[in-house]
Amino acid sequence: MAESDKSLSLATLQRMPGYLRYLKKIEADGAEFISSVALAEAMQENPAVVKKDLSMAVVNEGKPRVGYYIPDLIHDIECFMGYDHAKDAVIIGVGKLGQALMGYSGFEKYGLHIIAGFDVNEALVGTDVNGKKILHVSKLGATVKKLGIKIAILTLPASQAQASADAAVEAGVRAIWNFSPVSLSLPDSVAVKNENMAASLAVLSAKLKDILSKEENN
Repeated sequence: MAESDKSLSLATLQRMPGYLRYLKKIEADGAEFISSVALAEAMQENPAVVKKDLSMAVVNEGKPRVGYYIPDLIHDIECFMGYDHAKDAVIIGVGKLGQALMGYSGFEKYGLHIIAGFDVNEALVGTDVNGKKILHVSKLGATVKKLGIKIAILTLPASQAQASADAAVEAGVRAIWNFSPVSLSLPDSVAVKNENMAASLAVLSAKLKDILSKEENN
């Protein structure tokens, strides 16, 4: 399969972090090998789906009747996801959500290194969160250009998101993780991932309603 074909499946990309979490857990518990069927069972996923996912990422093939050597499988998945190359990022909007993200050390496991936050609030500017400085948003462009930052995380009110995203892109950002409650209009050359919390809550509420309804009818 050509390298360019390996990035086409969004569903595969979304499943990979779950595989990694489980594989690292059982590796820490002393496991050495795992089959795609066993991984599928642990993830409550279709074995054919898991086998196809792994075929897109794996360089070190599994052994018959033994399975994949877990350290090699972890390495291959991390390389496929780009976790083996640290990616610097900045956060624009350092309110409660922005500060929570700046304080979360788990991103480092996935190659994401948040180096600074940007805000207009003078009470925040000059302080730090988890050792990361909060700078005035007026310094965003110069910082992104100087350090070659390619990823920006937006945690802004809807009214400020588009202008900040435009400024980040103009400075050289090529990917935006958008937590702001608005859809951004950006060039096709910029990757955007929108986290729609309202939509997620709606899905969760609908599932809860369905579960409770079934329980009432039993």
